[in-house]
Amino acid sequence: MALNPEIILKAKAAFEQKCFQLLIDAYHICLTEKIIHLDWNENDISSEIHKSIKKNPLRKKWKVSTNVEADIPKDIQKVKGFADKFPRIDFRLTTFSKNEEYEYFFEAKNLRQNDSALKRRYISTGIDNFVSKKYENGSLVGYLLEGKTVNTINGINSLIIKDKRDSEILNPKSHKLLKESYFESNHSEIGILKHFIFNFTNISV
Repeated sequence: MALNPEIILKAKAAFEQKCFQLLIDAYHICLTEKIIHLDWNENDISSEIHKSIKKNPLRKKWKVSTNVEADIPKDIQKVKGFADKFPRIDFRLTTFSKNEEYEYFFEAKNLRQNDSALKRRYISTGIDNFVSKKYENGSLVGYLLEGKTVNTINGINSLIIKDKRDSEILNPKSHKLLKESYFESNHSEIGILKHFIFNFTNISV
C-alpha cells in the first residue's frame, strides 16, 4: 500500500535534518582536529568531511548510508589535489523507511573573500546547477578558506544582483546547528535553496 504523501513529506524533512546533523558534526570534527589545509581543493576537504560522516555513530543509529564515487586509498599522500586523481567525490546520503528510499545531496565549493572567480563559480556551477535541476533535493556547502563569511556572501550577492537576479540573493537565517553561517536563497524554479558556509580560516597547521 502506498504511503500517504503527507507522511512521505514529513519523513523527507526528518531525513534532511539528520543529513544536516551528520554534515555539521563532521565540519566541527575537522575544525577541532585541524585536519583541513587552506590550500586544499574542495574535493580534498570533502573527502575528509565524508570520512568523519562515516565514523559518526549517529549514522549507524539512523541507518544512513553515505556514498562516494570512489573511496580514497588510505595510503595516499594527502597534498593539494590528492582527491582530483580519483572520480569526483559527492555527498550522497540515503536511507530506507517503510520501503521508501530517501536521498539527500550536498554540493561543495571553495570560497575566498577576495576571489571573484570562486564566487562566480559558486553561482554558475553551484546555485545554477540546482536551479536548472541538474542537482535536486540538496543544499550547497561553501568552504571558506580566506576572509569573512559576511563579506564573502556580500560578494556573491553583488554578482547575483549584477546578473539582475535580485530576488535570488542569499539571506542570513537562523539554524540551530550552525549559527551565523546559514543562508537561504529563493528561486522561482525550485523554491528555497539552503547554503551552509564552513569557515576554515582560523585553522593553522
